[in-house]
Amino acid sequence: MTLEQLQHWVRKRPTLADTLGIELTALTPDYLEGRMPVDGRTHQPMGLLHGGASVALAETLGSIGAATKIDPTKQACVGLEINANHIKGVREGYVVGRATALHVGRSTQVWEIRITHEETGALVCISRITMAVIDLPAAPAKA
Repeated sequence: MTLEQLQHWVRKRPTLADTLGIELTALTPDYLEGRMPVDGRTHQPMGLLHGGASVALAETLGSIGAATKIDPTKQACVGLEINANHIKGVREGYVVGRATALHVGRSTQVWEIRITHEETGALVCISRITMAVIDLPAAPAKA
């Protein structure tokens, strides 16, 4: 898939990514990148980036990245476990997440997502997600 095809696929229906303003910005054989605004949609009450928003960005990128490694007509990837360490607070601008596959297996994938501040490059959050690769039900035979 190309970046443009992924962007179209993600935008087919309203999602949490739309609500949070997440956009995909780069796709290479080695990583998927996206960014998210730090504003009222993603703030916690103290005016800082909400940790849950960082996790939502990480899961979005890890899930989409995992989907690029399978045949989506035969399989799907679903989140099995995610963790995150919040390193630095951010009040404004954008954060950028880069998802890199650590393991791509037949039944599981493990992705690392590093989230940095777009302007300063400071590490904001590091997350790891484990994806289960499941087979889709076979289409019923036509009579």
